[in-house]
Amino acid sequence: MQASENNNDDFLFIDDSDEDEILNDGSAETWKVLIVDDDPEIHSVTQLALSDLVVLGKNLEYIHAYSGRDACQLIEEHEDIVLVLLDVVMETDDAGLNVVKHIRETLSRQDIRIVLRTGQPGYAPEESVIKDYDINDYKTKTELTRRKLVTTVYAAVRSYQQIHSVNQNRLGLEKIISATADLLELHSIHEYAEGVLSQLIKLSKSHCSVFCARGQGIIEGSDDLSLHILGQIGHNAELINQKISCFDRESAQDRMSSCFTQKQNNYGSDYAVLYLASGGYRAVIYLEFEQELTDLQIQLIEVFLANVAIGYENVHLFQKLRNAAYRDWLTELPNRLEFVNLLDKFSQSEEPNLVAALIDINHFSDINDGLGQDLGNKLLLAVTERMKELGKHCQLARMGADVFGVIGPAESVNPDKLMSLFHRSFTAGEQLLPVTACFGLCSKSSAGSQGVKVLNQINIALNLAKKSNHENFVYYKKEMEDETLWRLGMIRQLRTDFADNRLELWYQPQLSLITGKVIGAEALLRWRTAEGKFISPAVFIPLAEYSGLIVEIGDWVINQACKQIKVLEQQKFDHVGISVNVSIPQFKRDNFVDSIIQATINHDVKPSKLELEITENILMDEPQVVIDALVKLKAEGISIALDDFGTGYSSMSYLQQLPLDRLKVDRSFITGIAEPGQSLIADTIINLGKQMNLKVIAEGIEEEEQQAHLIAQGCDEVQGFFYAKPMPADEFLTFLRNNK
Repeated sequence: MQASENNNDDFLFIDDSDEDEILNDGSAETWKVLIVDDDPEIHSVTQLALSDLVVLGKNLEYIHAYSGRDACQLIEEHEDIVLVLLDVVMETDDAGLNVVKHIRETLSRQDIRIVLRTGQPGYAPEESVIKDYDINDYKTKTELTRRKLVTTVYAAVRSYQQIHSVNQNRLGLEKIISATADLLELHSIHEYAEGVLSQLIKLSKSHCSVFCARGQGIIEGSDDLSLHILGQIGHNAELINQKISCFDRESAQDRMSSCFTQKQNNYGSDYAVLYLASGGYRAVIYLEFEQELTDLQIQLIEVFLANVAIGYENVHLFQKLRNAAYRDWLTELPNRLEFVNLLDKFSQSEEPNLVAALIDINHFSDINDGLGQDLGNKLLLAVTERMKELGKHCQLARMGADVFGVIGPAESVNPDKLMSLFHRSFTAGEQLLPVTACFGLCSKSSAGSQGVKVLNQINIALNLAKKSNHENFVYYKKEMEDETLWRLGMIRQLRTDFADNRLELWYQPQLSLITGKVIGAEALLRWRTAEGKFISPAVFIPLAEYSGLIVEIGDWVINQACKQIKVLEQQKFDHVGISVNVSIPQFKRDNFVDSIIQATINHDVKPSKLELEITENILMDEPQVVIDALVKLKAEGISIALDDFGTGYSSMSYLQQLPLDRLKVDRSFITGIAEPGQSLIADTIINLGKQMNLKVIAEGIEEEEQQAHLIAQGCDEVQGFFYAKPMPADEFLTFLRNNK
């Protein structure tokens, strides 16, 4: 339809208003209006009628389309079109409605306002079309006087502005919700600070930002109330943890300090300083812009701040909880849990020169017990300060009461450097304490792939260093772990087999040199595995002692020996006694003496037929405990023998206090006894036994010449392979019968 064909088209030139309601204020911003009509004259008169109109402070800018197809393309190209003045009938009767459908359904643009116009008074779209497609207005062209056209456009643009504002608020709030959810995942204060800045940049289109707060309690070593930079975007990364005085903009420094003091936001044309506070935790954010913030942006920022302020308090509380979980309460060093995390990073590091170590203070419990725990704590603090001399590249930790951990380069973490820390005495309160330590070390090349694994490796090295009589340090090697795993496996198997009654008590006969008759037997442990393999006592006895299982095994041996004594009595060998070896862990039990006596009672045997063998090493470990126990046992009639005499360092004064019945000459003194000049120690022990009115028994006899020498020296009793090897209980009974 052409405008020239319609006599009513000159309505656009009628001015039915008294004056223009809104005049042009020269604003540079515009509202884009798309005029869609196949009549060029309609474009001209519409633009002329609205030429001086300003709506909500903005001029109108016109875009022209002469078909529905062109209109669809222009709307896709111009996302900021706010209003479409749309002819209903153009190249087809439904061309205008197809444009409406494209806008609402295809492009999902619900904000664009649509005013349908038609030059055919009898043509109107159905009511459902207007309702379903959110058409802002529908007019015939004859109805649109200038005043009505201005009113329609004004109402449409205002409606767009309101819808657009609501959408922008919705999008802004969605951003805030999303940003807040993302920030909840951040538990480090520095990460949180930079996370807040990242989200603010999205909300405000800032290009530079800084997050600062007081460093006390956040930055290690900060003990004043100065503001420190905790996060930044667009500036130098080296500013992190520095005071704001290092910031290169003095005006920004003043603005941040003022905001922190005045506790309120400050907005400028190209900057904003934002105040953050919740639960006593305060911070300031400084933002820089290329253009001034809109009212909507300011509103969204302040809503965002209200959310992140609570998050800022939470991240502080989380930091406190983390410190409680991962920091040592006394030294404020990382604790065991955190050291494992540090070892994780150590194990994954590509730096080959790193070393991890554990430091164990020697005899710390003596200091704690003797001088008090308070002074012990002061010593630990002094050690902490001394360890910092290793350098800033070393990471320190307190693993436990008197054990410290350190990770650092090999030139700092090595035996010489670590030992040098303890060359000088430590000042603890008014005390000057000389302290030594043991060190377990593990180089990066030997380290496992996880922190827990590395900690285990250093522990292995430390334990070996503590047991060493030569060096106070040990570097971890894989063989050590293999040995440890073997030991643990053997101990586990020993426990299982002991529970399954796979331990056996064998007996080696002891004979009188004068009569040649068996007067007793030494009970010896044997371990036969499920596969029938024998494990040497030299292997499993130390394992039993190491694991503490020796106490249970010791009780079992005593009871088995008593059972055997009872069997011997029943078989008319009541002159034969049984000797049993006992260990220091057994002596240390409160009920050791009572358990021995009770075993003889339970099995109804004469106490004198049970002999306990102790070694010099046991005597020297806890001399008085051993002597007191033996005196009580002797009073009950139980015999006492001192085994391996002459191989240890026992004092003769202790020897005189022991209620002994026999001395045993160790096999090491018997081996060369028949050779010239090799019998002095054995002869001396035999003579000493005579002087003390003790029976003397020599063990390890393997040759007739050894026997002859012992007879000549007046030795009383013997045992060894020359007479019989250790044998099971049934074979021992057969041996006794044959010995008759």
